[in-house]
Amino acid sequence: MNYIEPFWDDEYKHLKYKKLPFNNQYDVSKWREKGYNQDERYFTGQMCGHNEVQPSWNDKIVEWVREEFELEDIGCCYYRMVTNEILPTHGDDYKLYREKFDCELDDINRIIIFLEDWKSGHYFEMDGEPKVNWKAGNYIIWRGGIEHMAANIGIEDRYTLQITGHKIY
Repeated sequence: MNYIEPFWDDEYKHLKYKKLPFNNQYDVSKWREKGYNQDERYFTGQMCGHNEVQPSWNDKIVEWVREEFELEDIGCCYYRMVTNEILPTHGDDYKLYREKFDCELDDINRIIIFLEDWKSGHYFEMDGEPKVNWKAGNYIIWRGGIEHMAANIGIEDRYTLQITGHKIY
């Protein structure tokens, strides 16, 4: 995992989070075949997307991403998973993002920043490799539709920041 020195406060805990259904029915069908039987609304955490009020320090995150990774059209989505929320293995297809910014899947980068230290029951996996014991400021970056998953089977909320952007060549 990579690292950015945390400069944020806990403002992300007080955002207006919404529960939205997972939007890829192909993955939902795969999960059902594997025995996941929760309602589609419960396959994701709660999100505070770029259309909502975001933390006062969000522009500093966007500036860091633009400079550090040379990405454009950067969107931030704050993500909260409460106890028993599981997002099974999937690869994002970024359909709306690709249409809006006319880019290819392999040009899109996703960055997940862990906003708090790891807590028991918090889990992340990317490309079959588990990630636990993170520190606030650890982050993971990947391109395209790499498979990943997230879960909170602990008793404390799990907070991350999902950042999406793309390279312009």
